[in-house]
Amino acid sequence: MNPPKTDARRHHDPEVRGFASDNYAGAHPEVLAALTLANGGHQVSYGEDAYTENLQSVVRSHFGPTAEAFPVFNGTGANVVALQAVTDRWGAVICAESAHINVDECGAPERVGGLKLLTVPTPDGKLTPELIDRQAYGWDDEHRAMPQVVSIAQATELGTVYTPDEIRAICEHAHAHGMKVHLDGSRLANAAATLNVPMRTLTNAAGVDLLSLGGTKNGALFGEAVVVLNQDAVSHMKHLRKLSMQLASKMRFVSVQLEALFARDLWLRNARHANEMGQRLAEGVRAVHGVEILYPVQANVVFARLPHEVSERLQKRFRFYFWDEAAGDVRWMCAYDTTEEDVEAFVAALKEEMAR
Repeated sequence: MNPPKTDARRHHDPEVRGFASDNYAGAHPEVLAALTLANGGHQVSYGEDAYTENLQSVVRSHFGPTAEAFPVFNGTGANVVALQAVTDRWGAVICAESAHINVDECGAPERVGGLKLLTVPTPDGKLTPELIDRQAYGWDDEHRAMPQVVSIAQATELGTVYTPDEIRAICEHAHAHGMKVHLDGSRLANAAATLNVPMRTLTNAAGVDLLSLGGTKNGALFGEAVVVLNQDAVSHMKHLRKLSMQLASKMRFVSVQLEALFARDLWLRNARHANEMGQRLAEGVRAVHGVEILYPVQANVVFARLPHEVSERLQKRFRFYFWDEAAGDVRWMCAYDTTEEDVEAFVAALKEEMAR
């Protein structure tokens, strides 16, 4: 039988946006234009292309002259590769209990990276030197995985943001114990936009050894990068990336997207807009009787608690996720393409459902 004839067609309404995740947003038009620019002709594969070479200069403009970028496919891949690069086979990673590497990566750090995660409960998703000390011990105990890395997220999974001084204190404390510091920067742009500081202020200037630099949540089609800041802290990054199945053959199409975001100010424009929509959303829902905002709104996300049945009805009108369904906690995310009209429509729908 002949296969059915098909043609490319749109399968969704491009005017519909929800509040489930900034991953739901499409690629920014400037990123798509960059992909078109990089297409055509032949370029050397596996990262020896002109776009990946130029990305190094872009990354160094943000993170200093010794920074080196290793593009990868996704955030989980970036985290797993980065953490393997700063641990031995018996090594462990100290992280917040709410950390993405602990909650949302399907055990990849453990199963793929072979890492032990030493988690710490936190009230707001942020580690402190005192909280780190709950797990920072037993380096000479062969019966315990050895703490070798502290991993923090900026912004955190709860939407809170570390100040530069808070990161510096963590780095000084970790380094004093002989540990390295990894920063999960899937939303680093949002944190830098909130604090109105360069990304270097939150990373290499504060003592971070390496980071996972996000692109997808801020307008890329796909692609992140492991950025090594302290060359003495890591080993065999190229081999680890390949071993972890994160080496793109046509790497130019990852690199050019990151170049489009970070060569100028697209990363900052996108993050500022998403943050502004997050603040607008928070202001709107605060005025709705019976809705409780759970954490400070410092980036592009609002966590709230409201009656479970209200959330279920509201989900039929706008897509979003429960964070803790038993408690009635939900997460509302804004993206670079969220509009004021989207926020106003959502708040109006929330008011209607709460009044029923």
